[in-house]
Amino acid sequence: MPILAKFPDPNLFSSLPSSLPKPQDSSRCNGPVIPPPPIPIPKYPPPLRSKRPKVPQKPPQSPAFKTVHRNSKYYKPVRGGEEIVAADGDRSVVIGESGVSYLLPGAPFEFQFSYSETPKVKPIAIREPAYLPFAPPTMPRPWTGKAPLKTKHEKEKKKKIPLFDSFNPPPPGKKGVKYVEMPGPFQLGKYPKEGKSREEILGEPLKKWEIKMLVKPYLSDNRQVNLGRDGLTHNMLELVHTHWKRRRVCKVRCRGIPTVDMNNVCHHLEEKTGGKVIYRVGGVVYLFRGRNYNYRTRPQYPVMLWKPATPVYPKLIQEAPEGLTKEEADEMRRKGKKLTPICKLSKNGIYLNLVRDVRNAFEESPLVKVDCRGMHASDYKKLGAKLKELVPCVLLSFDEEHILMWRGRDWKSMYPEPPSAHIPSVHEKPFKDRVDTDDDETLITSPRMMSLWKRALESGKALLLDDTDINPDDILKRVEEFAGLSQAAEHTFPAYILSGGKTTDGSAKDGSETEGFSEYGSSSDESEYEDGAYYSDLSEKTELDVSLGELPVDRLVKKFLEE
Repeated sequence: MPILAKFPDPNLFSSLPSSLPKPQDSSRCNGPVIPPPPIPIPKYPPPLRSKRPKVPQKPPQSPAFKTVHRNSKYYKPVRGGEEIVAADGDRSVVIGESGVSYLLPGAPFEFQFSYSETPKVKPIAIREPAYLPFAPPTMPRPWTGKAPLKTKHEKEKKKKIPLFDSFNPPPPGKKGVKYVEMPGPFQLGKYPKEGKSREEILGEPLKKWEIKMLVKPYLSDNRQVNLGRDGLTHNMLELVHTHWKRRRVCKVRCRGIPTVDMNNVCHHLEEKTGGKVIYRVGGVVYLFRGRNYNYRTRPQYPVMLWKPATPVYPKLIQEAPEGLTKEEADEMRRKGKKLTPICKLSKNGIYLNLVRDVRNAFEESPLVKVDCRGMHASDYKKLGAKLKELVPCVLLSFDEEHILMWRGRDWKSMYPEPPSAHIPSVHEKPFKDRVDTDDDETLITSPRMMSLWKRALESGKALLLDDTDINPDDILKRVEEFAGLSQAAEHTFPAYILSGGKTTDGSAKDGSETEGFSEYGSSSDESEYEDGAYYSDLSEKTELDVSLGELPVDRLVKKFLEE
């Protein structure tokens, strides 16, 4: 361009000169005024360093307080057989078939973090150094001729405070002392006795009306012991005795994994606390302390200061489980992905019927899947370990938060072999003129259906026709007769007949009030903790021999006619 050619340097976007010319006086220079230079970049002083000295980090008082199993890869294998990992005099850490346990001098049993949820498999390694999670024993002070000096705080607490004693509680209404529950219940003329063994503390078995009297006030009470995924822990033992200090029955509310096997929870509650389960409904257990219980003479256990690290156990899922090759196991896992789950489990739910549902599902299919989406990974893995032991079954996978199980090669049905039912064809001769042949088609009924039919026949809700060649009118007549009998049997209730006179409280004389009341501990070992074994129905009932189709009114009429 001709205009740009007149400039000596045609580059219009050149950088600024390194040194700007000095500003000249505008009065002497007739040229254009040069603008002032741009604002220079400010120079900030360097940041001041903190003059505070660095405080060195103090090491923990004991290496047991280090979270070794979380911040490091500590792994120590466990050899075969029972092994004592660490010992401090009479105090030691033992690893055996019952997991990690702690031996203390004078303890009635081996202490564990969880008594009901510890796997029945020996661990293969531990994740932290073996330390006792209890407070160290106090060091004996050598005698110097005078007692140690007391602090100001100890002098203020010098007041003599009596210990809690259930046999001699403080008087009601005393300031600063809460109510302490006395032993009992007792009949008139009987008093509590000091007992040392569990049988002596429990005393005589409770009668049914006593169980109703003890349990009924706490059915809707929220003062309870919550038992979660860790089961019955060691520190819960002291918590149960704290509840027994104020009341005779402790309410234990169970949720989550322990509810799969409530019999195991009840067994450990009775064994470790010394009480007795008198009533159980769903996941709630009512634990009686005993007639002769005294809080002052209760067993006192040391408290665990922290939760020990869970040891390493063998893997639950194997590539080739028992009785299967790797190819067969992979094929079953592929089929299991298309399988519909039998149920959906919620987090912290009550799984009382899960084992029964899995056993019934194995009657129809060799593979069973349970949906556990939303649960913690450790929860459904513990659930699979319990099902493997209780059903029993073989675990195949935990993929996609589902438990896939196989019933195994040694599986046996819970029901007897079902009989075969004959299906007559269209061109077949009548039943009485037909001769049995080997070409007849047969239908095999499922074992579960046969069990339901048998139960219905025994309870009188179904009728079995022996003769198959019956006129339709005769069938209708038989059905109407059976309907009348079944209705009479369904609406038949036992009547209470008292041979002697009545007392003011409605009970019979001459000690007949104890008749019909069950006593705890009379059930068998198999059904000891089953639902209903501990008086699932608190209403008092007696069984009378009432024949089928007969009402209690008929029995009363006959009795009056005989008299």
